[in-house]
Amino acid sequence: MRKIVVIGIGAGDPDFLTVQAINALNRVDVFFIPDKGAEKAALRHLRKEICDRFIREKTFRMVEMPIPARGAAGADYRATVNRWHEEISRLFERFILEELVDTQCGGFLVWGDPALYDSTLRVLEHLKRKGCAFDYELIPGISAVQALAARHRIALNTIGRPVLITTGRKLAEDFSGDVDSVVVMLDGEQAFKRVHAENIDIYWGAYLGTPDEILVAGKLSEVSEKIERLRSEARDKHGWIMDIYLLRKTGEG
Repeated sequence: MRKIVVIGIGAGDPDFLTVQAINALNRVDVFFIPDKGAEKAALRHLRKEICDRFIREKTFRMVEMPIPARGAAGADYRATVNRWHEEISRLFERFILEELVDTQCGGFLVWGDPALYDSTLRVLEHLKRKGCAFDYELIPGISAVQALAARHRIALNTIGRPVLITTGRKLAEDFSGDVDSVVVMLDGEQAFKRVHAENIDIYWGAYLGTPDEILVAGKLSEVSEKIERLRSEARDKHGWIMDIYLLRKTGEG
């Protein structure tokens, strides 16, 4: 039976790879590399750099897959994402069946950790439910959440308190009530600008673990405009940006 291994490759620094991930890399016959256009070329290059650095026998192949862009969310976000995943699943199925023979192993190199805000596992599970014949395993990676905390030298949680991980789209409704620490991912609209409380600190990072890394920390009311400016400049320079931040009520520890 065909085998798929989904490998978390960390948040940007090749040194983030675990020993387990490196061992998994060396079992793969064919790597499926997502192609999301020119603006994500740097991410493709990093995947190739990782393979060149850590794989001992260079007998593997790399196959680029043109990933379709997700449509505008509109009123029904979940339905939009489900349609997008259906498109991707058909693509995955074709590549798995055409590029792998029954005894071979295919690999997906997932940015950060595959279990956190990534669609690869959902797409593979969808294919298995449809009857596509393969098995797969998951190798965890160092997520952007962990990298952010490490680079700012902070603990994610305050003493005895939970941490909420959410998206920019959901921030307004999630950062309320009894929550004092919120990690925000996938925020293309800089939702932190809509948080107006004076007692909020922000720990922000972009391109974590790469030579282009940017870090900003301080009171949200004082550094919000700086983050917005740096983010805009970086996106214009590189053509893409991946950032993440922690919001915390001031004085909590």
